[in-house]
Amino acid sequence: MNILAVFIGGGFGAILRYLTGVLFCNLRFGLVPATFFVNVLASFILGVCFSIFATRANLSPVIRLALVAGFCGGLSTFSTFAFENLQMLEAGNFIHFFVYSIASVIFCVIAAAIGVYFGKLL
Repeated sequence: MNILAVFIGGGFGAILRYLTGVLFCNLRFGLVPATFFVNVLASFILGVCFSIFATRANLSPVIRLALVAGFCGGLSTFSTFAFENLQMLEAGNFIHFFVYSIASVIFCVIAAAIGVYFGKLL
C-alpha cells in the first residue's frame, strides 16, 4: 500500500511539474523559472504537510507518504536544478549560476518555513 501511495502521489506531482514547465515555456519564461517555481512550491507544501502531520497523529501514514514522498517528491526536481546549474557553469554564466543557486536555497527554506506556519494555522 505504501508503494502505491508514493506512486500515485508522485505521478500527480510529476504531472503538475510537467504542466508547469509547459506553461512557463508557453509564456516564454523558460524552464529555469519553472524549476525554481516548482521547487519553492514543493517546499511550501512540504512545510504545511509536516506541520499538520506533527499535530495530528490520527492522519494515515499512507496519506503522509502519498503527499510528502510522492507528491512533493514528484513535484520538486533537484536533478533538473543541478543540471541547469551545470549548464550555466559550462556556458560561463557564473553570476546566473550563483544567483540561481543561492536564491533557490533561500527561497525554498523560506517557503518551507511559511508552510510550517500556515500548517499550524490549519
